[in-house]
This record gives sequence, C-alpha cells and structure tokens, in this order.
Amino acid sequence: MAVNIHNISMGIAQAYIIQDKGTIMVDCGCPKKKKCFIKYLKRFSINPEDISLIIITHGHWDHTGSAKEIKEITGAKIAMHVNEKDWLEKSLKHLPPGTTFWGRFMATAMSLYRPFINVPATEVDMPISDNEFPLSEFGINGKVIYTPGHSSGSVSVLLDTGDIFVGDMAMATFPLMISPGLPDFAEDMDLLKESWRSLLDMGIKKIHPAHGRPFSPEIIRDLL
Repeated sequence: MAVNIHNISMGIAQAYIIQDKGTIMVDCGCPKKKKCFIKYLKRFSINPEDISLIIITHGHWDHTGSAKEIKEITGAKIAMHVNEKDWLEKSLKHLPPGTTFWGRFMATAMSLYRPFINVPATEVDMPISDNEFPLSEFGINGKVIYTPGHSSGSVSVLLDTGDIFVGDMAMATFPLMISPGLPDFAEDMDLLKESWRSLLDMGIKKIHPAHGRPFSPEIIRDLL
C-alpha cells in the first residue's frame, strides 16, 4: 500500500494525516479548529476512528491547540515528549525566543497575543523519551526521533519513505520566513543544528514543516 500524506491547514500551522496500513496524525494546529479538522476528514474520506495516534512535535500552542477536541473525536492516543507533556496537560503557553532580529520582533508580537489564547488541557497517553519510538504498532513504517533545539521536547516523525515531519525545526512561509530554512525561533540554535545533522545522516528525502510547503533537505544541508 502506498503511503498517503494529507496536509491540513489548522490556523497558522499545519497538521498532517499519514495513511499506510494504519493512520496517524502529526500535530493538532491552533485552538478551536474542530470544524476545520472534520472538513478535511470528509475531503479525504477518512473516518475519525481510523486515526489511532496523534504525535505532537512540540508543546507550542499552534501545535497543541485543538488536541483535546481531536482526541475526543477520534479516540486516538496522544504521544508527546516527556519534557513538554505538562504544557498540554496544564494548558501552558510557552513561546520560543527569537534568534534573529525578525525572530525577536515576531516573538514580541506573539507575546502580546498570548493572553487571548486558550489551549484546552488533555492527557498525554504516551510520553516519548529521548529514545526512538517505532510506529509499527500503529501500522506506519517509520519512527519518532528526539530532535531538540527549537524546544527541549521537539520530536520529528521519520517515515521509511524518507519523508520527515519536523514541526518547527524548519519554516518555509511568510511572515515567519521568506524562503525555506532554519527557524528564527529556538531555545538552542546550536542544538537544533546538531539535530539537523543527525537527521541528514539518516538519508531523509523530503522535509514537511508545520509552517510552509515541503522542501528538499539539500536546502538545510547548504545552510549548515
């Protein structure tokens, strides 16, 4: 069976539904996107209960915002790195620091908006450690890899096809970025680059960011 990758626009961030022998979801977008999620399920002819696992790449609000609603609709388990599971379970709204002038400007702007954001709390069923987390149990040929840097609990989903879903390890859309590249926001940019070098050594073939369209890993290789 060919792997199907469905891109879902969930506010300022994208989520992905991946179908192989099983079906999983990567990230949950911004808050209050339940109707948007249901619309995409109908478009792609996916039954909600087909989704057995939701992997959240990191704990920022534009990735966790609709997690509670989507979990209730699908009955799926939520997997998230142990470093940041409290962010979802306690409705915490951390923001990443800017690493460039533009990043610092955007971080300041987002901090003004933060009081108006509400992320409904929900339980993380499967805390992810620093070790690789295989997805074969969920009918997906791939694994979750710990890739810290943007945040201390950032993870990426690598399929055997070479497709990789990296959350905010890279960005590829305005106003966050003008062209695909390393993000302007990170807790530790040196660690983020280290994570990228490890991924590039794994032979990845296509990068799927949460902000922007897929692009070639050669762009990141050249930047490093």
